[in-house]
Amino acid sequence: MKIDKETIKKIAHLARLEFDESSAEKMSNDMSQILDWVEQLNEVDTEGVEPLTTMSSEVNVMREDKVGTHLSHEEALKNAPQRDSDYFRVPKVLESNE
Repeated sequence: MKIDKETIKKIAHLARLEFDESSAEKMSNDMSQILDWVEQLNEVDTEGVEPLTTMSSEVNVMREDKVGTHLSHEEALKNAPQRDSDYFRVPKVLESNE
């Protein structure tokens, strides 16, 4: 399946990607190869094959949920490096553009 440059530009816009014309040609070829490979997979007979949900044969061990003792609000804040009234104080993570 051949992907044209207009389709590449639309996909790039939706994915918020930017590239020049020479890269667009390479991207077009690469995506066409990927789609050709996927079409080859459609030809494989998968009748009677169970869907694979995980690559591991390990089973997750579950335990029963039990209610235990909890820290009081004051105990939880007791060792906080910084606190503000009833809350933990943490460094600012996001910067405002305003």
